[in-house]
Amino acid sequence: MGPEDVRILAPMLPETVTGAHSGNPDFRVGGRVFATLWVEEARVVLRLAPADQAALCAAEPDLFTPLDGAWGRRGWTNLDLDLCDEETLRTALLGAWRVTAPPDLRAAYAAA
Repeated sequence: MGPEDVRILAPMLPETVTGAHSGNPDFRVGGRVFATLWVEEARVVLRLAPADQAALCAAEPDLFTPLDGAWGRRGWTNLDLDLCDEETLRTALLGAWRVTAPPDLRAAYAAA
C-alpha cells in the first residue's frame, strides 16, 4: 500500500473530511484528526484505542509502532505503508475512525 491508497480509503469512512496537520494531509471526523499521512515516509499515524494499539503492535510489530512519549501512550500509532496490505490498512483506518467519531455517528454506522 502507499500514500495514495490512504487518500482513497480514508475519505470513504462516513463524514470524513480531508485537511492538513503540520503540513501533512490528515483525515478528520467530527472535527478531530483520526489519521495523518506522512507521504515522504510512506506511513500513516493513526489514533487508536490503547488496547487496540497494544494488540496490533504485538501482532504486527513490523507494521505498527507506537509514537514516542505521551502521544504513543494515548494510542497514536505509526503504520508502515510499504509493508501493509489493503485489509490491514482498511481495518486500522476504521479502528481510528471509531475511536474518534462522535458517539451518535458511531452508533449510526454500527446500525447500518
